[in-house]
Amino acid sequence: QVQLVESGGGLVQAGGSLSLSCVASGRTVINYVVGWFRQAPGKEREFVATMRRIGMISDYTDAVKGRFTISRDNNKNTVYLQMNNLRPEDTAVYYCAASGNFMATRDLRDYSYWGQGTQVTVSS
Repeated sequence: QVQLVESGGGLVQAGGSLSLSCVASGRTVINYVVGWFRQAPGKEREFVATMRRIGMISDYTDAVKGRFTISRDNNKNTVYLQMNNLRPEDTAVYYCAASGNFMATRDLRDYSYWGQGTQVTVSS
């Protein structure tokens, strides 16, 4: 099993940036596909970004392409989400997740391990 702990959320003005971190423990993150999801009040949890196990190939939802970047440091067992040019509609609780799938996936049902979430609030 792997345990995930996110950090880095906060309050930022529109156009600003935040960097989220997700530290994994229990097993090394290289063994998993990793992803970021978010859930806004009253809405379902949605896919944001994912990265495959090997190599740096990533996938993003259209709403964040060109603004967000997912990365991983296997030596530090950490996954990151750099968020630039933030918009009020990015306001949500952001969750880090890990999947045992071989291929990167957008489907949250493929992710077995989840962090507790970190709040991101973007003011207009």
